[in-house]
Amino acid sequence: MDTFNLQVSPMPRIYISILVAAVFIYLVICAGLYVAQRPLIYHPTPSQGADSAASKLKLAVDGAQLAISFNRKEGDNALIYFGGNMEDVAWSLPLFSKLFPDYAIYLPHYRGYSDSTGEPTEQALHTDALALFDYLYAQHPRIVVVGRSLGSGVAVRLASQRPVSRLVLVTPFDSIENVAEGKFPLFPINLLLVDKFESWRFAPKITAPTLVVAAANDQVIPYTNTERLFHSFAGNTATLKVIANRNHDDIMEEPTFLEWLKARPDN
Repeated sequence: MDTFNLQVSPMPRIYISILVAAVFIYLVICAGLYVAQRPLIYHPTPSQGADSAASKLKLAVDGAQLAISFNRKEGDNALIYFGGNMEDVAWSLPLFSKLFPDYAIYLPHYRGYSDSTGEPTEQALHTDALALFDYLYAQHPRIVVVGRSLGSGVAVRLASQRPVSRLVLVTPFDSIENVAEGKFPLFPINLLLVDKFESWRFAPKITAPTLVVAAANDQVIPYTNTERLFHSFAGNTATLKVIANRNHDDIMEEPTFLEWLKARPDN
């Protein structure tokens, strides 16, 4: 009986090796994105000299102590500002004090930022925002909340659960998950991401008059994500304004924006 020697072409083995290597690299990148997600979202900044630790209000919260740059004023009116992920909010204290001379101003430093202790997470930032609002509400029953970039996610969720008098969102997103999916379309962001900041989920519950401000040249938060958030608000709750020739970082230097910020409907 004749014997046939069957030889497998080496090419399929090469393809299989390439496929295995590609899958391995893909999984390594996924693991890297999962491990590094919070360092990508939060960039804690030390105090940069805008004010000293001694000049900050300290608020004890669950598992941490928050430092809050402030300009105290007696009366019903107050403003809370939640800043961006690399921002030392103390630098904005003179601006808000000038724009709102009859308001007490409170600028919380997130956990791990400046002189605040603890580690930032979505849930921690949310519970801290609630604690700060409840602490101030007894003194100031009319509180304007301003959130910029990362802080917009904190501000939206807070405003959905507390009676803020007005909400201002600067370069906000519908969710960090949706922004990340746009930047990493080949990866299962919905499975990897822990802190999703789903502002679109909380926006329909907000009843306070809301100003949404986008920068036309924003390369960090795409306009489409801001627009989706705007359309999540119920009825005529929110107004959307877009500033031309400004980007994510310099939008608060725009005089038009400052005029919109001052033209508050809560007076």
